[in-house]
Amino acid sequence: MKEQVYKVLFVCMGNICRSPLAHGVFQHMVNQKGLENRIVVDSCGTISYHAGELPDQRMRAQAAQHGITLDHRARQIEAADLHDFDLILAMDKSNLFHIKELAKGKGQYKAKIKLFREYDTAKTGKEVPDPYYGGPDGFTRVYEIVDRTCRNLLTNITGTRT
Repeated sequence: MKEQVYKVLFVCMGNICRSPLAHGVFQHMVNQKGLENRIVVDSCGTISYHAGELPDQRMRAQAAQHGITLDHRARQIEAADLHDFDLILAMDKSNLFHIKELAKGKGQYKAKIKLFREYDTAKTGKEVPDPYYGGPDGFTRVYEIVDRTCRNLLTNITGTRT
């Protein structure tokens, strides 16, 4: 019997900072646990401005410091994603709003659309701050939030500690 595949989608605005980091960090954790055949990971943005681009160089550098390569190409969320993914996680309330607008009138998707930080045990905020216009400290802070939250997310999905 084929195992059930669980699909997770991370969403930010342009898909060049926060969501590709969450994508890369979570994929790394999934791979470390040998779960790449059971959990599918992707990311996208609510806008198409950066479509086809690699993640922001500063975010790639931050991830590389932790042994994670970010090579995902930015893409915009599509209506099909609402159907295809089991869990759709927005980095902030604005992203959440745009995803819910895309899902408007499709109540079957409501339960799978959440804020990413609902899985963060630190409870120091509901949103992942956008580091794009800030300095290096912002990218470090976002990495810390994403790493912690991804660990909790994986525990939630698998029922085992990371």
